[in-house]
Amino acid sequence: MHARAVAATTAALLGTAALLLPAPAAGAGVRAERPTVIAHRGASSYAPENTLAAVDKAAELGVEWVENDVQRTKDGELVVIHDDNLKRTTDAEEVFPGRSPWKVKDFTAAEIARLDAGSWFGPEFAGARVPTLQQFLDRTESHRQKLLLEIKNPALYPGIEQQTLKVLGDEGWLDASHLAGRLIVQSFSADSVRAVHDLLPTVKTGFLGTPSVADLSRYAAFADQINPSYTTVSPGYVSSVHAFDGPHGGPLEVFTWTVNDADTARQVAGYGVDGIITNSPDVVRDAFPAV
Repeated sequence: MHARAVAATTAALLGTAALLLPAPAAGAGVRAERPTVIAHRGASSYAPENTLAAVDKAAELGVEWVENDVQRTKDGELVVIHDDNLKRTTDAEEVFPGRSPWKVKDFTAAEIARLDAGSWFGPEFAGARVPTLQQFLDRTESHRQKLLLEIKNPALYPGIEQQTLKVLGDEGWLDASHLAGRLIVQSFSADSVRAVHDLLPTVKTGFLGTPSVADLSRYAAFADQINPSYTTVSPGYVSSVHAFDGPHGGPLEVFTWTVNDADTARQVAGYGVDGIITNSPDVVRDAFPAV
């Protein structure tokens, strides 16, 4: 733990007090440096989430960072989809009417590849597919984008951490240039984040959630980021997180989610967050002066 952690308790008390006060006016206390903007599931306000079209839209908007969700099929393929079932974002109920509850883990990669993952969003996206992780990596690489990869529901997929790292390695995402600033692996599961760190300590990692300040030192042993919902952050909490150094020696970072309007973006930027995860990356980016 870095010496800055001496200030953590005071900052935590300030954070508690801040949560009891009215939110500051939009733009109040905004830091000069624009937070990193991360396109949530791609530019998912403008294209179907977690599809290659959403990656392309983020690139069209000039957004470097893309976030995605990784799960595993029945036959062991890693695919990019948020929900643990296929109902909301594909036509699985129509294509496979007798396969309720349409869990990702109960379908083969070939079956999932048949599904339309775009029509639910808009007719212009009819025929979009659920991409494999390999396809998603290839597309982000083609745009020279950076990736915030979430391991989703790891308890359903034993060993998914090692498998994810293998695919990343096979696709060239574990070389020095990617590890130096183009890849972060995160999860809501502390055990999963710890597993990634233990398997390959050079990979930057993030924990999704809002651990208590008292627990931050434990998370700092295996996570470089603490990534909470914007509804749970305060200036004091962000300061408390920044007071600890992560496993790679730098201060813990805060990427907050999911912020889709300019006023809230400016508010959380004023708290000192390092990144903002958003469905509307152009809206969040344009909330700040060009730098």
